[in-house]
Amino acid sequence: MRHLAGIGALMPGYDGLILDLWGVVHDGVRPYPGARECLGRLRAEGKRIVLLSNAPRRAEPVRRQLRRMGIEDDLYDGVMTSGEASHLLLRDRPDAWSQALGRQVFHMGPGRDRNVLDGLDIEIVETPDRASFVLNTGPDEQADQTDPSTFDEALMACAGLGLRMICANPDLEVIRGGVRVVCAGTLAMRYREMGGEVLDVGKPDPLIYRPVMEMLGLAPARVLAVGDALRTDIAGAAAVGVDSCWVLGGLHGEHLGGNQDAIEAEAARAGLSPVATAPHFVWG
Repeated sequence: MRHLAGIGALMPGYDGLILDLWGVVHDGVRPYPGARECLGRLRAEGKRIVLLSNAPRRAEPVRRQLRRMGIEDDLYDGVMTSGEASHLLLRDRPDAWSQALGRQVFHMGPGRDRNVLDGLDIEIVETPDRASFVLNTGPDEQADQTDPSTFDEALMACAGLGLRMICANPDLEVIRGGVRVVCAGTLAMRYREMGGEVLDVGKPDPLIYRPVMEMLGLAPARVLAVGDALRTDIAGAAAVGVDSCWVLGGLHGEHLGGNQDAIEAEAARAGLSPVATAPHFVWG
């Protein structure tokens, strides 16, 4: 594992990147210093870039958010999100599990995430007793997003009814504007502990990488994944045979700092071997 100041030193070995967003490019509020410039340098070097995010929203709202942050469409080639994948799953119903979900959904999450359901023959209901399944996109903005127990009452009601859950963001937590908040993955974990059945849609599931690799149009050996979360970004890349660079300034930065021994031990405990680490998504 190489410990680098930025990703530039790795680029001669790759023609394209799978790039995480939250924790790498931005913190949910603004781009990290140097991230936009790094994207520009990668494009100048002729690298293909696909953004792969566990955001529980469709791809187009994510593009709009990036534009507001000053990250224009010409800085990357495509976007795939767990919200987009969830939308396609509910639209196409490709297997018996999804076909059995029914058409009445209880949505756990903020209103901005309901675009996952846009254009679908699905009724949003307000209480679990009227639902045939649950769409979990994370904590509601009106509740305490730092305390997952806030949502236990709703989760227990759904579990008691035997409702299947689609988790449209397997991340456990993110740092938004410097504050660590829980994500849909934490609620899904608690739901499983209550006996609920959950389908996680997003990284590290290899299925979400299929459209990403199609957009890149490159052999896996020529692709580098860049992410800040071992559990999703680095594990997902390993599952599809893609090298990875672990960015340390996001989720793991607080407890690892720049201690190389601690960094390598953390990766080893997870059974993962990123080819390199970098403190931030910068060229270096």
